[in-house]
Amino acid sequence: MRRVVITGMGIVSPLGLGVEHVWKRLINGDSGITAIQSFDTAELTAKVAGQVPPGLRADGKLDLAEWIPVKDIKKMDRFIHLGLVAATEAIEDSGWQPETEEERYAAGVMIGSGIGGLQSIADGAVLVASGKAKRLSPFFIPSALINLISGHVSIKYGLKGPNHSAVTACATGVHAIGDAARLIALGDADIMVAGGAEAAVCPLGIAGFCASRALSTGFNDRPTEASRPWDKDRDGFVMGEGAGIVFLEEYEHAKARGAKIYAEVGGYGMSGDAHHITAPAEHHDGAFRAMKAAFKNGGLSPADVQYVNAHGTSTPMGDDLELEAVENMFGDSAKNIAMSSTKSATGHLLGAAGAIEAIFSILAIRDGIAPPTLNLHEPSRASVVDRVALTAQERKINVALSNSFGFGGTNASILFKKAA
Repeated sequence: MRRVVITGMGIVSPLGLGVEHVWKRLINGDSGITAIQSFDTAELTAKVAGQVPPGLRADGKLDLAEWIPVKDIKKMDRFIHLGLVAATEAIEDSGWQPETEEERYAAGVMIGSGIGGLQSIADGAVLVASGKAKRLSPFFIPSALINLISGHVSIKYGLKGPNHSAVTACATGVHAIGDAARLIALGDADIMVAGGAEAAVCPLGIAGFCASRALSTGFNDRPTEASRPWDKDRDGFVMGEGAGIVFLEEYEHAKARGAKIYAEVGGYGMSGDAHHITAPAEHHDGAFRAMKAAFKNGGLSPADVQYVNAHGTSTPMGDDLELEAVENMFGDSAKNIAMSSTKSATGHLLGAAGAIEAIFSILAIRDGIAPPTLNLHEPSRASVVDRVALTAQERKINVALSNSFGFGGTNASILFKKAA
């Protein structure tokens, strides 16, 4: 099996635009969660979300016109906008420029989303229901399809290798990166642009999760306090939007062109709960088996890990079950790791969550810093695991693990390590 490394990264998130800008804000303990102002929340019980801040690129904010031709913006749903921007940053960061058709044939894309073009679908449904079907845009279908992020990136950069997408709810980002890494390891590509994008902070998205009683509603007047993984006062997750994209490359290919290498993919594992459409299995057995599979795949052990980026959504049930699974997986080594939930700062980006959290895990290795879990004042459950409450920690990190779990009982874990 061929080795796979990360040589480029891109982020659009509630903390802003650009990997270095977002990382600085994250380790400083900033929050990207605010009151929803882009639409009326009077009929909604949840009124806060992690929203990408508008503004100029130079300020770490997003003005789509700086990235996408104005004539094309209306042809795409917002989730495609966000994915395309993050992919552009990742590809530019990699420094790779194909010179031959053979190089293009060996470069592919795998970018997914948990929900896709929800706002476009909602708007289209309203038009049709109101007898205005003839006003539906000819770009309605391609603006909403999840695989069109991969399609747009492929077309923009002429990437003619595998063109694929993952759609596994909140595990999408990790599955996209892990599956893309396997395509490289197996020789189906030398380069893959992979990750996730989501833009479900819209009336239908918020209303849907409110109906399932999954969102935080007790901190509408204090938005930055609403996402509080493991804290006894947590009452649900906070929706976020954004995208995370990584540029994956075969190790020798990267070395030959003198690319900077952020980290190496150290293992990837998956599992299914076969239990319930939304609730994790008892003791979070699925999470345990996904982590176990990642260690087996990469030939690493829990004792090799110094940092875990938890799924940690701030839900009453899920947080403590994941903590239990980590304790069971790490055993005596649990006391030696730092584990944080960066969703405390960004909210839960659904299909994009695992991708931006993979990037945070890679940066934790690069800089030797475990980002903090905000709002963790009084844990609901005691543990030997250091959950990096409130403030980032400097520590030597050679290997990091990132977990993502989704509705339907789908689980994914991915390991990153310093490249030798």
